[in-house]
Amino acid sequence: MSHPNRCILRALLLFGLSHGVLVTSLHLRAGEARPDVLFIAIDDLNDWIQLLDKDAPIRTPNLERLAARGVLFTRAYTASPACNPSRVAVLTGLRPSTSGVYGNKTDWRRALPEATTLPQRFMAAGYDVEGAGKVFHHHYGGAFHDKPSFHKFQPLPDPPDSPMPPAKLNRLAWYGSPNTDWGPWPEQEKDHVDVRTVDYCIERLRAKRDRPLFLACGIFRPHMPFFAPRRWFAEYPKESVVLPKLKEDDTADIPAGGRKLLEQKAWFWRGMQKAETETPGAWRDAVRAYQVCATFADAQVGRLLEALDASGRADRTVIALWSDHGYHLGEKTHWEKFALWEKTTHVPLIVVAPGIAKPGSSCGRPVDLTAIYPTLLDVCGLPPAPDGDGVSLVPLLRDPNAAWERPAVMTYQRDNHAARSERWRYIRYADGTEELYDHANDPNEWSNLADDIGREEVKAQLRRWLPTKSAAPAPDMKRPRG
Repeated sequence: MSHPNRCILRALLLFGLSHGVLVTSLHLRAGEARPDVLFIAIDDLNDWIQLLDKDAPIRTPNLERLAARGVLFTRAYTASPACNPSRVAVLTGLRPSTSGVYGNKTDWRRALPEATTLPQRFMAAGYDVEGAGKVFHHHYGGAFHDKPSFHKFQPLPDPPDSPMPPAKLNRLAWYGSPNTDWGPWPEQEKDHVDVRTVDYCIERLRAKRDRPLFLACGIFRPHMPFFAPRRWFAEYPKESVVLPKLKEDDTADIPAGGRKLLEQKAWFWRGMQKAETETPGAWRDAVRAYQVCATFADAQVGRLLEALDASGRADRTVIALWSDHGYHLGEKTHWEKFALWEKTTHVPLIVVAPGIAKPGSSCGRPVDLTAIYPTLLDVCGLPPAPDGDGVSLVPLLRDPNAAWERPAVMTYQRDNHAARSERWRYIRYADGTEELYDHANDPNEWSNLADDIGREEVKAQLRRWLPTKSAAPAPDMKRPRG
């Protein structure tokens, strides 16, 4: 090793020791260029996928292909089951209880004016930072992508599926917002919002550059409206659609705090029930369209991987793929997200880290998405964020069976929290009421054990990980005039 390189390596080691970073865990050698980063966000993709359950109905061959390159975290959870607070937690490393960002209308930049986002960290380290699609949450009348976080960015159209169909495809004109629709759209596959997003990202992967690349690709499906090009509906014939398992009295043991949250969004499921009454098969058709859109989103991931492989940079690219939260399709008489149960918080998370993670590994330790921020900094050799809430997953990338004490923690609105261990889900609401589910015996969360004798120790162990202080809710975005 030459003298200058020895100096660089010594400086890196001293920096790591002084900042608590295990520099020797990184695959970078002195003088090597930093790896590229491909950051893939998928909207509303729940755990009813073959990536996480081989018996699930939703086919995800490209997610499985990606998982074969790195580590699949089988117990990964959102930080919050709503788009805006979840994405803010991923992109700033701060939980809702720290940031005050609890809802989809919250003006997160006003709440966190000094926050350095994950893309900005890479920008400061000399990366070309580019992206497209839904990365940050979009707000009133436009795609909000936080311009300071990117050198180049192709935002979502407004609305994302613009141009929209001339009329609702499902013919339920009374039901909800324009988002409550499903069916084949647009007529040409090239016009689909996610195809356009991925086309742009493929262009950026092909571009020649002198600096490392951080590329964020935000895939909108399977977010409602459940639109996918017509040919994809043939993948899920109507007569063979698998519907979720529902329990008739599933809400009987939900306490007051849970009922309060459930009632806030009850119109979603009531609307679907009315649709089923007036148009028999509507629920089946909506569930089918969700499944179609999930597989369509998976295909877009496949296109990205093919472009990455063609670029010749795959072996020098760190990849993080995640979904912002899960999704209910009728379980617990609930539709959409906005709850603290398993179905709306359990998400896919895959991390590919060449030189660190053994390809094809699976990790069952519970983690939440606040870990993405520190993990990407760690594997790319960047300084850690001084004030983040998450912890790096590098120990689990190196050894998926490494000791891991902490559960995954999630929050929905102020002071409503859940903790998920390998076996248990514990929920504590703002009013002090609780839920406890034993996933070893009750994967559907049909039996709330919180009031059972002998469960206090389990609850106490999980309760100690919940936030003890909650920031006041930050103000909402203002609607633009005109």
